[in-house]
Amino acid sequence: MSVAPTMPEPESDFDPWEVLNFLWREWKVIAIIAFVSALIGVSMLLSETPLYTSSAQILLEPQKEKLPGKETSTFENSLNSSAIESEMAVIKSSALLKRVVERENLVNDPEFGAHPTPPPALSFPGFDFARELFSTVATSAPSKPHQPISKPTKAEITRSVESLKYAVDVDQKGEASVLYISVTSTDPRRAAKLANAVAEAYVVDKFDARYEAAKKASSWLGDRLVDLRKRLHDSEAAVVKFRNEHGLPPNTNTTLNQQQLADLTAKLIAAKTDVAEKRARLDLLKSLEAKKSARDLPADLANFGILQSLREKEAAISQKLADLASRYSARYPLVVNARAEQRDVKRAIAAELQRLSASVKSDYELAKARQEAIENSINDVTGQAGMDYSTAIALGDLERTAVVNKTLYEDFLQRSKITDEQSTFDPREVRLLSPALPPGTPSSPRLVRGIVLSLVIGLGLGIGGAFAKEKLDTGFTTPRQIESILGLSLLTSVTRISQYDCKVNDIVIPIPLIPLYKPLSRHSEMMRSLRLGIQMTDVDYPPKVIQVTSTVPGEGKTTISLALASSVAASGMKVLFIDADFRHPTASRLLNLENEPGLVDMLVSRTDIRDLIKYDDRARIWILPAGKETNNPADLLGSDLMKERIANFRAAFDYVVIDSAPLAAVIDPIVTSHVADKTVLVIRWAATKRDTVNHVVRQFTDEKKLAGVVFNMVDEKRAQKYSTYMPGYYGDKKYYSN
Repeated sequence: MSVAPTMPEPESDFDPWEVLNFLWREWKVIAIIAFVSALIGVSMLLSETPLYTSSAQILLEPQKEKLPGKETSTFENSLNSSAIESEMAVIKSSALLKRVVERENLVNDPEFGAHPTPPPALSFPGFDFARELFSTVATSAPSKPHQPISKPTKAEITRSVESLKYAVDVDQKGEASVLYISVTSTDPRRAAKLANAVAEAYVVDKFDARYEAAKKASSWLGDRLVDLRKRLHDSEAAVVKFRNEHGLPPNTNTTLNQQQLADLTAKLIAAKTDVAEKRARLDLLKSLEAKKSARDLPADLANFGILQSLREKEAAISQKLADLASRYSARYPLVVNARAEQRDVKRAIAAELQRLSASVKSDYELAKARQEAIENSINDVTGQAGMDYSTAIALGDLERTAVVNKTLYEDFLQRSKITDEQSTFDPREVRLLSPALPPGTPSSPRLVRGIVLSLVIGLGLGIGGAFAKEKLDTGFTTPRQIESILGLSLLTSVTRISQYDCKVNDIVIPIPLIPLYKPLSRHSEMMRSLRLGIQMTDVDYPPKVIQVTSTVPGEGKTTISLALASSVAASGMKVLFIDADFRHPTASRLLNLENEPGLVDMLVSRTDIRDLIKYDDRARIWILPAGKETNNPADLLGSDLMKERIANFRAAFDYVVIDSAPLAAVIDPIVTSHVADKTVLVIRWAATKRDTVNHVVRQFTDEKKLAGVVFNMVDEKRAQKYSTYMPGYYGDKKYYSN
């Protein structure tokens, strides 16, 4: 049964062994690139100027505000994230840093000045002596005459402020209201000094801002008090003038306060409401009295006296009268009596309404008198007795204006006193927790972190470079590549043969004869594995005619085909080796048969086959050399005579090995494959391009003819780094013997 190779599904699972093998075989490339990267990174770090960062800690306390009142009270304004960010912006503001520049005279500073001098670019220990030497020489040189320092210009101050702003950093760590003011400089002492200067300037700025705000508020309140005092005087004078003009007595009840007056006013309003309510009841009763009906009486008056019983009686008589009228005529005695009874009830209701109206009128008169009494009391205490309505309104407006002005004046006077007290007291909203100290180690560059980062980057570049190198290496190296790309099986892998492996009793033998003279050697085992692999491609009908070819010249196909024939012959089988590479008959030259007639002569002149086939005593195989040159090798190989001769060879020999030309060079192997049972493709390990091999394999119309692939000239040490299969295949040497 023939088993054709199928294209396996690509494996997508991650294989850690592949990663380990990749690192194993490419560790030199990775190590070199990582070392060079680390060396470049360290050199760049050492060439940088060391920078020192010093930090001062500032505590922002919640602001306490005072509220005016009879008793002084305070409340705290909690600091949220927006408020803290605002304070951080104030610290880095140009206005605050300008104070630091002017106070510390940074315009002439070598680092933050308007004309900074570049710091030394190198910090290697070997340059310290030279730097000190030059600095000593510069110090010993005659100094120039002292020149007066000119006042810095606005542009120079601005440049210094911008330089300092670039070096200042403000940060909040955690949720605490603590700010870290950091300054970075090439000098650790200068960094600490400037960090403390910025922190102090911020604290002073907060105190100055608070003091200035209090002063401005006090000044504004003072100006307002003068205006309010004048307005109060004018409003009180207007009240006195109005009273004098209208002949009104002065308001002598000085003990009456606003609460008492409000109580009287509330009583007056209640009295007026009561009067209005009773007046409405009186009008309603008069209208009902005229109608002599109590049907629309309010609920509280409907139950007054005997009105309720009279209304019920009237309703019963009305129902009775309606019932009688429906059955009898108007002159019927019962109807006449009912109507008379109805008139009597209505007269009784009218009399009761008249009596109720008199009672309500009495209550109305009493409520009206109570209202007039309260009004007189209010007029007496406010001095508005005897005034008409318009005069009272005008006087009330003047007096209310005077009261409002007095209240406003007293409130502003109280606030002015509190503000004066606050302007003389400095609230502690900002406090310096920890001053900045000169750092002992530079903050930049960080040598250890830089080296580690350089190594990490170098490892990444090394792995990337190794991966690119692997991608550029287009040869086949593992059985998985053969299976996934070509869809074929790897029959065997033949390692490189050393000179020691070719010696028998200190005599060097050809590689194809190793299976005969060294049957227990590794090479012999590889050939037996190749035979078994070819046989397993079709177990039911084992192939007898085997074609051996390659993709390009120089892959060792002739050596493999001769070694295969020798291995088969060593098992006692009758083997025929045919050199079908008409263009370059390498096998014929190796066997010293290049000038002998051979396959071409058999196909052209029909020479007797017994005169063409030669027996090699050393290899124990029958050989049919290529013969003379021909101009149409493909036609000869595809001829019917070729098919006939191969059929004869199949019957006469146990095994036939055909050595064909390379596939990428000519089409001869494709033609020969039609007369062979199986074709073996020899690929030079890690050398032949994958695209080329894939292209020539696709030329086979019948993929069943391809038995598989042989890896030739495998570097054992390198191969063990490409696949977990390779070390197991080549690893243990104790099973082989030379």
